[in-house]
Amino acid sequence: MSTKELQLMAHLMRRASFGASRDELETLVEQGYDETVERLLDTEDPRSMDIDLIRRYHPDHMGMMGNNIGSHWMYRMISTDAPLREKVALFWHGIFATGYAKLANGKVLHDQIRMFARVGMGKFDNILLELSKDPAMIVWLDNCENHNGAINENYGRELLELFSMGVGHYSEDDIKEASRAFTGWTIGNTDYMTLKSMRDSIWPYGRLSFHFEYKPEDHDDGEKEFLGRKGNFNGDDIIDIICEQEATARFLARHMYSFFVADEPPVPEWPYKPPRDPEAIDILVKAYFDSGYSIREMLRVLFKSDFFKTEDVWFQRVKSPAELMVGVLKLTGEFPRPKEEMITTHLHTIFMGQHLMNPPSVEGWHWGTEWIDSGALVERVNFATERLGNLESPGVQSIVDKLISEDNGHTAPEDLVDGAIEQLSISNITDVTRESLIEFVERDDEVSGNGSRDARERAANALKLVAAAPEFQRA
Repeated sequence: MSTKELQLMAHLMRRASFGASRDELETLVEQGYDETVERLLDTEDPRSMDIDLIRRYHPDHMGMMGNNIGSHWMYRMISTDAPLREKVALFWHGIFATGYAKLANGKVLHDQIRMFARVGMGKFDNILLELSKDPAMIVWLDNCENHNGAINENYGRELLELFSMGVGHYSEDDIKEASRAFTGWTIGNTDYMTLKSMRDSIWPYGRLSFHFEYKPEDHDDGEKEFLGRKGNFNGDDIIDIICEQEATARFLARHMYSFFVADEPPVPEWPYKPPRDPEAIDILVKAYFDSGYSIREMLRVLFKSDFFKTEDVWFQRVKSPAELMVGVLKLTGEFPRPKEEMITTHLHTIFMGQHLMNPPSVEGWHWGTEWIDSGALVERVNFATERLGNLESPGVQSIVDKLISEDNGHTAPEDLVDGAIEQLSISNITDVTRESLIEFVERDDEVSGNGSRDARERAANALKLVAAAPEFQRA
């Protein structure tokens, strides 16, 4: 087993999953790269921590109230045997951003994330159709206020601008015609549901779960002209036309490249800045059309491509707070079952700048280096070092066992640092960082009395130091 094979597998698991332990990587290398990709893409029968078990430990979450509903999702991301399914759901959550701040209904947001997981690797036209019928999105972008003769353009505009084609590929008239086509796509029993939600009259048993209803009497049946096509279009016809456009394929391909390969500039800059790798975008566009808009097939092409495997893109993404947290918690193994501590643990993503299910706007978050500022960086480093230095966590105990040699804890500082780097699979560590880490271990040894410190504590401290390295912040 070569070092290069291990590093490539680590790269794959950082992008298609939330990372993997050294032992897991070695097993996957024996399995083979292409076979690992195929198993990651097979998400039809996922298993994760049982939701009923979670609710037994978090009965207050039955109501899906407040800002902690993301902890349900955190359990799934940590425990699932189909990590790409949850990673794709996170991908769509960043694009089809929908938030609690307006909905004040955690149940429909939770249902939306499960919808992303369920259909998110299918065909893009079906994804947009499910999105258009999703109660959280209907309320978030006011399509319940979009009526025959009195259109609301919010959903029609964002469907084109942020969800499919991008600025510059449609007109204001196209927005109006798309909005007309989506009249009548609304929430069932809207007035009653609104009144019940305002009064919370079913508390403490939970918020009402909205449901989609198509109201033909409120739909504009007139002829519409959209992207040069004329017809008596309904919403599903608009989606079909959108998905036929090359602009849609390119917009989606660039999102996919930015999330799974290497950071791109924020979406508002795309009309003015070319893609980082235009040839990669061309390859993904071809996969989009060849597969009939299949996200799974685009990902298959992406993960097996040379542009993904090249070392030039390794560690070229800043981990989002959710990715950082889940990756750390998978290594520590501190949540083998539901615990009350997940509520406060999950809140750390907010302190780092990513409030799951409550993005700052319909545009979502700006990923990449914008995750890093002075405050967020302190939170990120503190979280990683605190968790990976906790000897009570089973995953940390396992890593420390591998770092301790048989010489009663007198492992040389450079060997201790190199071992920690290897266990965390940070192959991009610079000489400057490595030398600084070794110097810290040496200084720590001197302060503790040249080897008198417990061997396990010494190893845990070295692991904490590596987790604080800037390279650990990248995927």
